Parts: sequence; structure tokens; C-alpha cells
Amino acid sequence: MFVMHLALGGCLKAPPVRYGLTADTGGHIAYIMEAALAQAEMPEIERISIVTRRFDDPALGADHDRATERMGDRITIDRIGTANTAYLEKEALLADRPAFLAALHAHLAALPRRPDAIHAHFADAAEIAMAVRERWGIPFVYTPHALGIDKRAQQVGGDGLNVRIAEERAAIAAADAIIVSTRDEADRQIAAYGVADAASRLHCLSPGAPSRPAGRGTGVIDTVDAMLADPGKPIVLAIARPVRKKNLAALVRAYAATPTLAERANLVILAGQQDDGRCSIEEREVIAELRRLCADPALQGRVALPARHDEADVEALYRRAAAGGVFVNPALHEPFGLTLIEAAAAGVPVVATRHGGPSEIVATVGHGLLVDPRDEAAIGAACLAIISDAALHRRLAGAARAHAGHYSWANYAAGSVAVYAGLRRMPILLASDIDNTLTGCTAGAAAFAAWNRTRELGYVVATGRSFAAARKVLAQWRLPEPDAFIVDVGTRIMLPTPGGGWHEWDNYAVALDRDWDRPAVVAALAPLALTAQPHETEGPHKLSFFGDATDAATIRAALTAAGLATRVVFSHGELIDVLAPHAGKAAAIAAYAARRGLSLADCIAAGDSGNDIDMLEACGHAIVVGNAGAELDGLTPRAGLNRVRGRHAAGVMEGLAAIGIVPPVREMMAA
Repeated sequence: MFVMHLALGGCLKAPPVRYGLTADTGGHIAYIMEAALAQAEMPEIERISIVTRRFDDPALGADHDRATERMGDRITIDRIGTANTAYLEKEALLADRPAFLAALHAHLAALPRRPDAIHAHFADAAEIAMAVRERWGIPFVYTPHALGIDKRAQQVGGDGLNVRIAEERAAIAAADAIIVSTRDEADRQIAAYGVADAASRLHCLSPGAPSRPAGRGTGVIDTVDAMLADPGKPIVLAIARPVRKKNLAALVRAYAATPTLAERANLVILAGQQDDGRCSIEEREVIAELRRLCADPALQGRVALPARHDEADVEALYRRAAAGGVFVNPALHEPFGLTLIEAAAAGVPVVATRHGGPSEIVATVGHGLLVDPRDEAAIGAACLAIISDAALHRRLAGAARAHAGHYSWANYAAGSVAVYAGLRRMPILLASDIDNTLTGCTAGAAAFAAWNRTRELGYVVATGRSFAAARKVLAQWRLPEPDAFIVDVGTRIMLPTPGGGWHEWDNYAVALDRDWDRPAVVAALAPLALTAQPHETEGPHKLSFFGDATDAATIRAALTAAGLATRVVFSHGELIDVLAPHAGKAAAIAAYAARRGLSLADCIAAGDSGNDIDMLEACGHAIVVGNAGAELDGLTPRAGLNRVRGRHAAGVMEGLAAIGIVPPVREMMAA
């Protein structure tokens, strides 16, 4: 299986990642990296591509201007560039989205194999994934990470929140599957968007703790110790981006307002990367507020607010907090709370917001206390309770170590790969026979014609008729002309010209010459005294006769005895076609699909007779209409093969509805 993760925002690169480097370089990047690494260990996975935006900003690192970055044997980070080479914050990405999509289409077209599934992270990536699915038929999974509708309920978020919520609603409605991290997301948050069938596509898969390198990192421990008057005290630790929704200022105020806590423990806050000049206006404002609060003389020597850190520093501070300290997540709303799982893995008790994912994590692991994030007194009291009660601290730390394994990336990988495997690759090209498949039922033909007026699916006909005869019968039945005609049992392909006419695709005709000796075939069949069909039914790569199944078998035997490569097709109980060995409806559909950058897996075949067998067997989806002849009784049942009750075009519409191409339609049976 080939899986593509898609994420537009942030500084996404192979580890180590400088989290907090920009406002969008946060937890979703850890999620994607850990998910990909765990999924790559699954035997079903052949390749993972993490697709993100390419940009050129030396201050953020040269890696982001590399088209491809390897991350293990099966994982690559593939960066898609546009004319705008600047780093863009998430909101500014909107204007660049069309250019990114065009570049991604070009990237997909150049791949020797396209992904089996796309996992879109955030609604902006989901919008891109929708367009990719429409063109390439690749299903997509959506993970929202943080939902705007809950931010609005918690009075968190800016002016663009309504636009974001609309994009999220569209993503929820369109996704083939949705993966969330908590039951709260699944049962309450997603439900709030009012998408009727969302619950049937929801999967709750909890992530694991991010893996972080051991070591001294940037030496933040030394920096912290230098800021503290008594570095031997336990620490109250918080790690979050400096944005208002993380509510870090409330933690400082709670600490300052709880004198006994300030006496017994130091406060350490890692609030992003503060010294690189990349902070947003909001981040600068939050950092300024934190520094102002920490400058209180009463807090001197008790609070550390280091300006920068790396992943090894985070690991070191968790180890420090495990020694009698506590980790705090006071966010106004936290979609999941990876830091609480990190704390559990390190054996650190926690105090966490009761809004969002932390309530579920703390209930599962049992390693902490929940608080109202707007009640600063409660935050201080909960921290003090854990710091001052050694027995409580031991109990919570023991629960953390005992139950942290519930959150496992290996479990996540197994669940997510199963979700990918269950997705249907949506087809994007219909190849239908004409006689008795589209014709035969006036109501069905009318329904098919009505669908054609608004269709997004590609449509070709694949018929045994000549080009002229095919056009004539379509007109008689008021059926629409297709994007291309596959005629003469797949020995000719007719393509539209810019002026509204049609021309034969010569390259396909030339390809059929290989291994085809028409004069020798004529000579080998001459002694059989066969009844030829009218001369106009023949072609350079096709001879046509009348006869029964016995006659068809006799023809095959004679050609085999002569050592001639051919295809003999028997259909409608009386028609026999001798074709060039590389011809046929399936071969023609494959050639036309390849011209559009598709494969047979992207196609639906619809038919009723023996000359449809090859395409019904070869295409990813197949519709056998209810009036099909006995010649199709021997088709091997398989995934994607759908025998419908509806007859003629009504059956084709029924089959398209079963695949999900059209809404369910009432059954229309031919009179």
C-alpha cells in the first residue's frame, strides 16, 4: 500500500523538528511524523510520502527548500513548490492553494504509481485532497486536529473562524473516512457540524507519545537552573506554544496567587522559540505578557522562561518534573493533548484542562487532576495538592507509568492502515457498451442522459459497432455522445477534435499491428467456409463472422494450429470477431485511461454480452446489467463486480449508485 500524508502548514522536516519555530509548527507535525514512522513498520505498507509545501527561507532551515527528503527506507518528505517561495502562515496559504493544487497534480502525474490513499491533516489539506480525488480517484482520510466550532464555543479564535468552520464542515462531509483522537471529538465535536452520515465514517484512534532524543540538547537545564534561586525544588512544568488559547498567563497568575505552591516548587514554562524573530503578533504579545508577569519581584528566582529549546531539552525537563513535580496543561480548549501522554510516559503527574481531549486521557491513564482553565485558583490548588502530598504524587506517577502504554503509535498504525485498506478507490471513468446496455429502456436512457448533463465522471462507449453506426444508435435513443468512442470491439479509438469533429487515434492503431498478421489469418480461416458479416463491420485489426459457440471454437483451433496470435470473441449468441492479439475493449480502455493518467483500476465497465467480458474482468469496477446474456454467467465473482437487477441503462444507473457515483435512484426496469 502507498499512503500519502498531506499537510500544508508549518516547518515539516525529518527529525529533529524545532517545535514552536513558527505558529504552525506544532503538535500536528509530531503526529504526522510519528504516524508515518509507525505505519512504515506495518507489512502492508510499501511506501509513505509526506507531502508539504516547499519554501525558501534560510532562517527556518535549508531543508525546507529540498524537493525530497528521505526519512527511512519507506518514507519520503516530498515538497511541492509554487511561484511563491516564501514561508506562509496557515491563513496566508489560502491564496496559494490553487497553485499548490496545480503543482500537486503535476507531481502525481509524474509518479510511476499513485497513492492508494491520502491522509489530509487540517481542512485546508482536505480541500486539496477533494480535488485530487475528483481528478485521480484517490480516496482520502481527514484528521482535523483542532476544530473551529469548539474554539468558537470556548471563545477562542480570530476573525477567520467562520471560514475555517465552513471548510471543516465541507471536509467532514466529503471525506471517505475521518480519524480523530478522542471520543469527545467523535461524539460531540464532529456531531456539532451537523453532517448526517459523518458518524458512519468516523474512527477514533488515539496516538502515542512522541519519541524524543535523549541528551542535554541546547543545555536548557543549565539555563533553567541559572534562573532559579533553588533549582533543587520540584518543578511545575508547562510546554506549549505562546498563543492565548494555551492560557499560559493564567498558569503564572495561579502560581503567583498560591504562595505555598511558590514556596515549595519552581515554575518552568517552555513557550516556543522566542529568540528567532519569527514570532507572530499574537505570539509576541503572549511572550511579552509572560515576561511581564514573571518579572514580578515576588517571583524572582522562582520562575524560568527559557527563550529556546529543542526536543532533547523537553525530554530532560520531563525527567526533572518526574522528581516530585507536576506537568500542567491549562489550555482553554485542547483537542487532544499529546504533552499529557508524554508526561505519562515519563511518570509525571498532571493537572489538565477539563475541556477537550485531556479529560479522556486523564480518565484513561489516571495520572492527574482536571480543572476549569478559567478558574486560576483551582489550577493553583490542584498543583499544590500533587506537589505537597507525597502519597498522591506516588499514586499518580505509578498510574502514569502503568497505563501510558494505552496510547501507542503501534496501535494507531494498525488501526489507521486498516482504515486506509477499507477505503474504496473512487473510479473516474465509465466505459459502457451501447446495445442492450445503454439502449433498450427509454426511461433508463433518459435518466442516463440527464445524469450526463451534470456528470463529473469521464464517459466513453465501448462497442462492437462501427463509429458511424455507434453515433447513429446513440442519436436514435437520445443518448449523449461520449468523451471518446471505442468501436469495432476495441480495435479503433475515436477522439474529439478542437473543431467539434472526430479523428482516429493513430498511435493506438499502430500499437495493434504488433504480432498481427491479417493476411495469414484470412488464409488460415478460408478453408472453414465461414459466413462473413457485412464488409463494413470489418477493419484493419478485425474480421467478423456469423456463427455459434461451436464455430467460435473451430476458429480458435484453426488459428492456434496455424501458430497465429489472435483474440476470438463470441457474443450475442451469433457474432464472432477475430481481433488482433493486443486489441479488445479492455486494451482500448487501458490505452485511453493511460492517456488521461489513469489505470484500469480507475475505470468502471458496464456491459451485457460476451464481447464485454474482457473489460468487465479488467476494470476496477464492473456493472453487469440485469438483462445480460448467459455468456456472462461465467464471470468470476470479485470485489468491484456488481450484478444489478436493473435492465439496460436503468441497470447502469443502479450500478453507478451502488458505487457511490450517483445518489440512489428508483429502480427502472425495461417494459
